[in-house]
Amino acid sequence: MGVVEDSGPPVPALSLACHEVIDTTDVEEARLVGSRIFRNHQLTPASDHSTFRAVLRSTTVGGMTLTYVDYRAGVRIVTTAPASGFLVHVPLTGRADITCGRHVAISDPATAVVVDPSERLDMTWATGTPQMIVRIDRERLEQHLRRTLDRTLDRPLRFGLGMDLTSEAARRWLNIMNLMLREVSVSAAEPAALEHLEALVFQRFLLAQPNTYSNALRVERSVAPRVIQKAMSLIENHSAEQLTVEDIAEAVGVGVRSLQSGFRRFADTTPMNYLRDVRLRQVHAALKAADPATGNVTEVALRCGFLHAGRFAVQYRERFGEKPSTTLRR
Repeated sequence: MGVVEDSGPPVPALSLACHEVIDTTDVEEARLVGSRIFRNHQLTPASDHSTFRAVLRSTTVGGMTLTYVDYRAGVRIVTTAPASGFLVHVPLTGRADITCGRHVAISDPATAVVVDPSERLDMTWATGTPQMIVRIDRERLEQHLRRTLDRTLDRPLRFGLGMDLTSEAARRWLNIMNLMLREVSVSAAEPAALEHLEALVFQRFLLAQPNTYSNALRVERSVAPRVIQKAMSLIENHSAEQLTVEDIAEAVGVGVRSLQSGFRRFADTTPMNYLRDVRLRQVHAALKAADPATGNVTEVALRCGFLHAGRFAVQYRERFGEKPSTTLRR
């Protein structure tokens, strides 16, 4: 996304290549399509309309809509209505001047902006400022936050406008977003697998961008070992199911952050890493017990909960030092 070291930015020309929505020189057509994806707005190209060409590519994954936008010309965008989701604007090149409510920011490849859906927005994009825009559904993000904090929210969720993409926390968020972008840019991407990244995207975003609950998110609550043992048993008994960290936390009666903190403290791992290790051990045992003449690695992996064959093969080799097919043939 942004030009940030080690964040794996996508190549702008290829971003969401399989998901083109519009390619037009008609300003009003571009405005109408953009209004449907983001929020109703006015779109005014710079004085020279001859270079205007709107290229929009967009896809939705869970509670997020990922959109590549390039107007080729300088434009001014002014919103005329509130929206239901936060918008994270990441310029791939160029610069944009942003006014959101009473706050002002300059956005470039090192600085994203997080637009509040209830505030009036006035933006001027310079020529040569293609952007990757992530729309995050407010209701789903707040639901994730409630689960993480294990309590109701006592004030609206608000974010700072400027987002420093060079910070370590922002890089971690970018890494997950770039993984998702690479996956959805391939026509054979698996939607179910992608949606399981949503919770991680939400969590890293909440930790990366200052917000009204940043202090609460930093507070780690201790979880007793018996609760972690209960969570481990749940994972072992249901490892073939597509569990999320929220599912596990809800089942054992704690918040997501409490569960993660407890796993780090008492098991030196995370709930999802523990789930992956349980699945790998089960696959390993099943392959050793299978008949090499009739056994099938892919079927065993799917039965144990692995949806992505390529990632499974890499993880298996890292864990056991050999290919799963080698284990089967023994």
